[in-house]
Amino acid sequence: MEDAAAATFRPTWQQALGRGLYLGSLAAIGVLIVTAVLTSPGLVWVAALAGPTVAGGLIGVFVGRFTGTQISARGIRTVSVFNGGIATWNEVVDLRAERRGGRTVVSVYLDSGASVQLRAPYSGGLFAADPKFEGKMFALSHLWRSHRFGGLSG
Repeated sequence: MEDAAAATFRPTWQQALGRGLYLGSLAAIGVLIVTAVLTSPGLVWVAALAGPTVAGGLIGVFVGRFTGTQISARGIRTVSVFNGGIATWNEVVDLRAERRGGRTVVSVYLDSGASVQLRAPYSGGLFAADPKFEGKMFALSHLWRSHRFGGLSG
């Protein structure tokens, strides 16, 4: 039986929208290149650019609701549309907020020497900003320390 999650972290709706717009824009550039090669300029180009961008934004918001991190008495579980994993508390040796590219992300270091970057919480510029990132990081650190060194049941 799966225990109840003590905390769940998901991308904010702005982060999910920003990610979707970014990926949709990349798809739109690809579609635009193919359209430019196959057709003459006109209204088709506008549709080729706008369609994937808008679709990507909507898909990003939808997928963002299914992506994140769940914290429970068993450990840290990453949740994604395509894959996921769990690290039990006795495997986690450290949690750190680190700069990766233009973002501050949470990295989980395991006793095997591997590190895992959590899908949420994170913070960055523009759409990737999360004003509550520090509070979420503090909550994550507190839960890890409580489970690792005692203090919470489970």
